[in-house]
Amino acid sequence: MQQHRDLLQWASGCVKHSLALNGEQSNPSLLEILGTGNAWAQGKVSVGEVRKAAFAAIAIAKQLDDPAKIALTRASGHAVAVAHMADHALKAADYALKALPEHERVMEQQWQNEQLPDSIASLVLSARK
Repeated sequence: MQQHRDLLQWASGCVKHSLALNGEQSNPSLLEILGTGNAWAQGKVSVGEVRKAAFAAIAIAKQLDDPAKIALTRASGHAVAVAHMADHALKAADYALKALPEHERVMEQQWQNEQLPDSIASLVLSARK
């Protein structure tokens, strides 16, 4: 279970970093969605609550036109969906990368990898190959 929480925290961190790089670090909708995932990691909300937040992200993304904002919103939804299925962590990190200009993505992925806790580093790095 700790590994699952670590995946969610890492994915959320990747998304928050990309939000900041895109000037969206104070986007209330996305922060609320990510906060729901954080609450799950602390045992404060159910997986059902997290699924609602992930579906809210999908609904928001469908209303957007800007590819970077769509990617950030999808990244947020995938980050919280880790509570339901751990595989969403990689999708969250990937969407966080897609929100950036192409020339920044390699450096950002390196940053993401450097943020990995030991408990999930080999799991994520092997899946990224």
